[in-house]
Amino acid sequence: MSLRVYNTLSREKEPFVPVTPGLVGIYLCGPTVYKPPHLGHLVGPVIFDAIKRYLVFKGYRVTWVVNITDVDDKIIEEASKREMTFEALAEQQTALYMQVLDELGVKDSIDVFPRASRHMPDIVRIIEQLIAKNHAYATEHGDVWFDTATDADYGKLSNRRLEDQAAGGRQLEGSGKRNPTDFALWKSTKPNEPAWDSPWGRGRPGWHIECSAMSIKYLGETFDIHGGGDDLKFPHHENELAQSECCTGKTFVKYWMHNGLTRIKTKAASGEWKSEKMSKSLGNTMDARELIDTHGPDVIRYLLLSTHYRSPIEFSEEVLSNVKKALAVFTRLFERIDRLGMAPAAGESAIAAPFEQKFIASMDDDFNTAGAIASLHELAGAINGEIEKSQVESNKNPAAIQTVSAAVAKLKSLAQIIGLFTVAQTRRSDDGLADQLMQLIITLRAEARKKKDFATADLVRHGLTAIGITLTDRPDGTGWEKK
Repeated sequence: MSLRVYNTLSREKEPFVPVTPGLVGIYLCGPTVYKPPHLGHLVGPVIFDAIKRYLVFKGYRVTWVVNITDVDDKIIEEASKREMTFEALAEQQTALYMQVLDELGVKDSIDVFPRASRHMPDIVRIIEQLIAKNHAYATEHGDVWFDTATDADYGKLSNRRLEDQAAGGRQLEGSGKRNPTDFALWKSTKPNEPAWDSPWGRGRPGWHIECSAMSIKYLGETFDIHGGGDDLKFPHHENELAQSECCTGKTFVKYWMHNGLTRIKTKAASGEWKSEKMSKSLGNTMDARELIDTHGPDVIRYLLLSTHYRSPIEFSEEVLSNVKKALAVFTRLFERIDRLGMAPAAGESAIAAPFEQKFIASMDDDFNTAGAIASLHELAGAINGEIEKSQVESNKNPAAIQTVSAAVAKLKSLAQIIGLFTVAQTRRSDDGLADQLMQLIITLRAEARKKKDFATADLVRHGLTAIGITLTDRPDGTGWEKK
């Protein structure tokens, strides 16, 4: 089956055919950098990292752009509270965002991180073109508004009629707007706010025009994929679509992709569980840095990919526990292979073939990472079954070892297509020092037990448990795991 992608604009799955054969351009709306990143900020980058990896696997050359909104009302307000400049606050929070992306193995996958503050000439140029084409108008106060009444297709992305939106619009008095649904392209300067020169006076851009300018600059007037959270569909992406197509007269984006939002599951005082949207306004966001430090990047990455990207992601301690159990299936298998002294061998694997087909079929079906991960679990089960059936651990049969090794190599290569098991390997590339130290400790504990010095052996186990390391004694040796 060829790759099919669900397009929010058409509301159906469509065959994936890039604008330019062999090339793919992706734009993902990034964060407004006024507070530290939370779990919701990680969803899009992790999902689209997996999407880019799969497109590269399919043979495409991919350019992926993630913008940084560093000019915004929220940044200005937060900077004022902290008594610092908006530039300093934006730089500080951008650095934190980059750190967590690096921890998740995503940062290097993103090709361009444009910042709104560095693209003022591009922004002004588009606004000038919209005014020239009578799709925008300037007020006497120096504000510029997009005229939604001039766009017959306005509302096509979010499926909202203009008259319905107008009925719930804000009052026009004092705004300079012609229609309630008109939105700001340029805002005139206010005291103590950042401002740039423009043909309409000193001011700063509206939020929506920033993304149009940056995406067009790096990906062209028509590009392949525009992504973002479902909450950005309206008004942000609707407005971005309208102003871009009215400016260029061309299709702006071929495939609009929107990921589900993160929901947090909590227990009420009554004892009942409730699920609600994770948002700053509700005060229930989960700090990204703390989550990664506490649970590890692999757990967070697996969590975000184990649900289809268009579905909501449920977050709770129970969900995290289940994710860790699921990941342990692979950890135990890889440890088992290591204990047997098997090096994953490249080549075709009869064991892996049907699961590889399932994996690719899932990813071809609108990047279904949840289905792809399920096929990896099935393959892991088949490998363990082959080890037992062929009695590899007892008779070291060379043919059986080769069969199992090839299957494990295929499992790892498939997983890495969506970025699983890559972060931990990168983090452990410190000459294997942690593993070497743990093997030394395990050997010393084994010697103590052999001498019936159980007090020392227990002291080692309890000490490791206290720092989050669990030892597991098996017939073929002792394994360890960092909780």
